[in-house]
Amino acid sequence: MSFLTPETPKVDEPAAEIASGARLVPRITIQAFCENSQTAQLVESAVHDRRMSKVALTTHNGGIDGAIETYKANPTPNLVIVETSLAPEQIPTELERLAEVCDASTRVIVLGHVNDVRLYRELIRSGVSEYIVLPATAPQIVAAITELFASANAAPIGRTIAFLSAKGGAGGSTVAHNVAWAISSSLRQDTLILDMDLAFGTAGLNFNQDPPHGLADAIHANQKVDQTMLDRLMSKAASHISLLTAPVTLDQTYDFEEREFEQVVEMSQNAMPVVVLDLPHVWTAWLRHTVAAVDEVVIVAEPDLANLRNAKNLADALKALRPTENAPCLVLNQVNMPRRPEINPAEFASSIECQLLGCIGFDAALFGTAANNGQMIAEVSANNKINDIYRSIGLHVTGRQAGQAGGRTTGLRLGSLFKKRA
Repeated sequence: MSFLTPETPKVDEPAAEIASGARLVPRITIQAFCENSQTAQLVESAVHDRRMSKVALTTHNGGIDGAIETYKANPTPNLVIVETSLAPEQIPTELERLAEVCDASTRVIVLGHVNDVRLYRELIRSGVSEYIVLPATAPQIVAAITELFASANAAPIGRTIAFLSAKGGAGGSTVAHNVAWAISSSLRQDTLILDMDLAFGTAGLNFNQDPPHGLADAIHANQKVDQTMLDRLMSKAASHISLLTAPVTLDQTYDFEEREFEQVVEMSQNAMPVVVLDLPHVWTAWLRHTVAAVDEVVIVAEPDLANLRNAKNLADALKALRPTENAPCLVLNQVNMPRRPEINPAEFASSIECQLLGCIGFDAALFGTAANNGQMIAEVSANNKINDIYRSIGLHVTGRQAGQAGGRTTGLRLGSLFKKRA
């Protein structure tokens, strides 16, 4: 066969077991020719993985024969995925026919129904890039594609964590900034905060910073922005924390295309091991696209009915947007506010079907002092137990340990609250 295979995988490492790491697949075109609708759905689901955000994928019927007929008159893409249910002795011959109509640079992944080591070795030797035995999973497909197209020498991209308020004033920015501080101080991880609320962002205020440049300059530079420029636009807030602040001016409107922030986020991932996205309380095309591609999403809510409704809508939408990624997590903020009826945290989390990472108690004096001084809670009160909650959230979203709900709360049962509204 004449398929180009630049780096033959080891025979004893099938695609399912290759650790691909978090490396982005570059802009490539993939065409898949499937014999079964279930296989087509499997391949299509793989494109939802954040590593595949730049990939253009189309699926077709017909297996190897369909691919051969298509490429007799059409150019081949970067990658062809073909499903075959043929017997092992027939597969190499059919792939020879496919090779005759493919460009030499085209790579091929075969999805087969026979688990045969000798067949696998023969196909790899003959130039097939990978052979995956069905039934398989979307992560297996993504891992195989990543191994082929993402640079093996590239450093793993930074972990992206998005914080989104269920309702205006729920405190998503405050939680995001304090969790970022906890990550940087506890794990000694360099952390970058992107303040993506360009009109009303608070990252500059909360860290007592007023840099002349920030995120807006990177966005408005369009394709001219590079890693060097991005580094210049960052401002240092602490030993391990950098900011890309919002301009917070209203002399212009901030309407963005769907992929407007994509390049800046990717460059930030290359620059820092942890990137915290402080998102505004909006629902736009660019925000949908951004949260679909991050590692973790944290919904910050207060324990009342409006927050519950919005958090449920957000959780459902995010799960649909991110079928192969981690489900969103929940942080309840301003819990135990005096004289306010509240929904029980466990019931709140159960109702929206999200893991509760922590409950942060209401403390007007502490948070007001921190906000007015441009400080984090740990700077104002280093021994406060709230810092343990932020630290636990930080460990969870960076993949260090499972988060646990923190803070003692009391409140109304969910049923009684709904009954009052009936």
